[in-house]
Amino acid sequence: MLTEIAALLRKEILLEWRNKYAFNGVVLYLAATIFSCYLSFNLQRAAFSPLTWNALFWIILLFTATNAVAKSFLQEPAGRFYYYYTLARAEAIILAKIIYNTLFMWLMALLGYAAYAVVLGNPVQDQPLFLANLALGGLGFASALTMISGIAAKAGNGGTLMAVLGFPVVLPMLLLLLRVSRNAIDGLARSVSYDELLTLGAINVIVLAVTYLLFPFLWRS
Repeated sequence: MLTEIAALLRKEILLEWRNKYAFNGVVLYLAATIFSCYLSFNLQRAAFSPLTWNALFWIILLFTATNAVAKSFLQEPAGRFYYYYTLARAEAIILAKIIYNTLFMWLMALLGYAAYAVVLGNPVQDQPLFLANLALGGLGFASALTMISGIAAKAGNGGTLMAVLGFPVVLPMLLLLLRVSRNAIDGLARSVSYDELLTLGAINVIVLAVTYLLFPFLWRS
């Protein structure tokens, strides 16, 4: 299993390194969105409160995750699925996809946070808490959207089904991420955010477990 995961993960990294379509596209999306926010609020600094800063940041990150993770299965040729079927187990395939997408999301989240803070300021008072929340959010978005991408690819209606299935799955996670980020921005005691962090961790574990158990049935369909 570990050998198969390592080989598939290496394949994902090599393909991205050679093509760089997803990386360049997501970076361009981040830059354009953040610059648009800067142009919108540059003349109305008083209206740009920390609450607005927090909401806009996570909305940008959510759509970035959707654009980045959607390619997991939707851009794979149909014939390649049969090739994977002869080489590796379904569990190895989905875990390699999730690991790659999580690493990709962490990189995009850090780049987006750095650019967003430089352009629109950084009101966060508790940086370690905010970064921990960012890591949990990246893992949650990557794991949930990777499974949804697999379902959409099998159903043959990629973009529409991805949006319909993704919203109810990601919305509870997004609300918790917004709450923890607000606590980090306000500089509240970390004990205030422990319940939300534990809930986020539990959601991530549940999503990973359900994906690991159910994806083989989807893969064989």
